[in-house]
Amino acid sequence: MALFLRNSIRNFEVKKIDIINYFKIFDMKKYFISVLSAIMGGAIALGGYHFLIKEKENSSLSFSSSTEDNTNVVHTNFHQVANFNFDENSFINASNKTVNSVVHVKNMTVAPEITSIFDLFSGNMPQQGGKERLAGTGSGVIISPDGYIVTNNHVISGASSVQVTLNNNQTYKAEIIGSDSSSDIALLKIKASEKLPFLTFADSDNTKIGEWVLAVGNPFNLTSTVTAGIISAKARNLGNQYNGKVESYIQTDAAVNSGNSGGALVNLNGDLIGINTAIASANTGTFVGYSFAVPSNIAKKVVEDLIEYGNVQRGVLGIAGTELNSETAEKLKTKQTEGFYIDSVDDDSGAEKAGLKKGDIITQMDNVKIHTFSDLSGHINTKRPNDSVKITILRDGKEKDITVKLQKNDSYVANDLGIIVKNLSEKDKKEFKIKKGVKITKTSPLFIENGVNLDGKVLISINGKEVTDIDSVKNILDNSKSQRNAIIIQNKNGEKERYFL
Repeated sequence: MALFLRNSIRNFEVKKIDIINYFKIFDMKKYFISVLSAIMGGAIALGGYHFLIKEKENSSLSFSSSTEDNTNVVHTNFHQVANFNFDENSFINASNKTVNSVVHVKNMTVAPEITSIFDLFSGNMPQQGGKERLAGTGSGVIISPDGYIVTNNHVISGASSVQVTLNNNQTYKAEIIGSDSSSDIALLKIKASEKLPFLTFADSDNTKIGEWVLAVGNPFNLTSTVTAGIISAKARNLGNQYNGKVESYIQTDAAVNSGNSGGALVNLNGDLIGINTAIASANTGTFVGYSFAVPSNIAKKVVEDLIEYGNVQRGVLGIAGTELNSETAEKLKTKQTEGFYIDSVDDDSGAEKAGLKKGDIITQMDNVKIHTFSDLSGHINTKRPNDSVKITILRDGKEKDITVKLQKNDSYVANDLGIIVKNLSEKDKKEFKIKKGVKITKTSPLFIENGVNLDGKVLISINGKEVTDIDSVKNILDNSKSQRNAIIIQNKNGEKERYFL
């Protein structure tokens, strides 16, 4: 967005405020989406959040795509993990079990056909008659004998068609069953004449730091490549360096490179514990020692939701807060330096109904220790609305167990608009004297720094189309072909404000 204009009007009397000078140094769309997604995305799992300012640590690392393309974007049946005895054949056995279940995924897009010199300057170049070209490649994992394949969303994003090549060199056209950008997981389906080898989801919660793992995929178009390493960390939060929303990754030192995205991370039983997704890179785009995988428990839940519902069902606690460390503990005047501090509880949420209060510190959930926000959000991302979670809290220095029933997520991160919105409550409808719309719960920090704060107001229109709920917001933005969006917002005084984004 090279231009951001604010026109505030009373009864649609326009006041023009030009703040273009604030944004001349930015490529707004790329910068804004990266900042907003990284800061806001993981918080949706909780139904709210609270930020405490921290000093940024200097780092020589950057993150780059693990798909085989030329972009510079960051990406690369269930049972318990059994007891395992290591021997010299462990790597061989796990590799033999895995390689035939990992496939090569090709993202094909239609190159527009240029019919005249004017097409070069048009934003709507014709697509009919264009030829398909290879936009990028990655990996995928067969998870059922009838051809379901899990991969990364960024591997197949924007594809006009997807091709899948098995380890026996047979190629199939794949159907995209569904995808989820928040978790970076997508589900494909191919029709093969025979039953296919597949991998079984293991319980990623049972994995241990220091455990041997194998990464299997197709780096640099080198098919059936196996690398070994250990689990370096769990529930890893990549923070502002990664344009993603799920912030609870398995970190390994198994070598992962461009083309490994969507491939398998397996234990030495050959069971699937993660989907390789991102790498750390020192501005080279290649592996420098760290790779990250979406845990199998999250991937499995997303896959099941896509098959059963067609979209991902997310449950929320209905709390806002921050993870604890020495710095935040001092500001909050608590001696506890681990856990998640509850700063507020949403009205009518499962958390409020269960009795959670401001000042409570979550230390455990379903027997999973909560050290950081990533521990909490990662566990919530494996749950659905109406699931119950057992939470252990510290209140006034005493431990207490509380069971909370999760509710349906009624919030949506509207990246293109720079806001997070939620469905109106009955209280909101009475307060604003309105029946339709969505309430803005968070504005991009970039906008706030430049004097534009939309928090607490109601979004009622996008590009002339009425907003009724968060689903309508998503549908309008998904189907918008415009590079700019005109929105109308109502404040508590009934005044309407218009913005062009």
